[in-house]
Amino acid sequence: MAIAADDKAVKPILNTATLSQQVYNHLRAGILENSYPPGSALPEEALAEKLSVSRVPIREALRRLSAEGLVVIKPRQGATVTELTSKQFLDAYQVREALEVLAVRLAVPKMSAADLDQLDAFHQAMQSAAEADDAQEFFTVNAQFHSFLVDKADNGDLKSIYTSLIDRMRRYRTPSLDLRGGMTKSIDEHAAILVAIHERSTDDAAALMAQHIH
Repeated sequence: MAIAADDKAVKPILNTATLSQQVYNHLRAGILENSYPPGSALPEEALAEKLSVSRVPIREALRRLSAEGLVVIKPRQGATVTELTSKQFLDAYQVREALEVLAVRLAVPKMSAADLDQLDAFHQAMQSAAEADDAQEFFTVNAQFHSFLVDKADNGDLKSIYTSLIDRMRRYRTPSLDLRGGMTKSIDEHAAILVAIHERSTDDAAALMAQHIH
């Protein structure tokens, strides 16, 4: 599959980042935004010409993306954007379930009144997005809701693993929502989780989060 991103050369960015870092940032953003869809080839020579750089920073960036699971590099075949099989996607959801249940258990006892207000605001924003049939906004706020709980767990390893996992999964988020029943069902599930969090019922909140993701 050919490179799917805009063929126009990227304008030079004048900042303190290394060239490799800038290439990495560009490719990573393109992969997560599906400008480079799953299965897309990422040939070093074509990317070097497109980005007006040598192949060295391209190679370094691809290696970093490979370590994150976003790119697969095969000898004599080059790099392609990772595609998740059905089993890999379900495996990732199982890990996500475990991580978010742990996040809830760690975060709920630490929640301040301001934290609860923020979760309520996220939920209200999801409702507004659903009423406007704005799936993109819904997904944005939904991700913020879940990431907020992970942040409040205050566990660096948990956050690092979770962030890497979500980056690999989120390119498939629209089919996932369709499969699960739509925005209304998701909002109802978030509402139940919120009630348990407000009541400081950690066990109930964790069980509801597990059910929501499962």
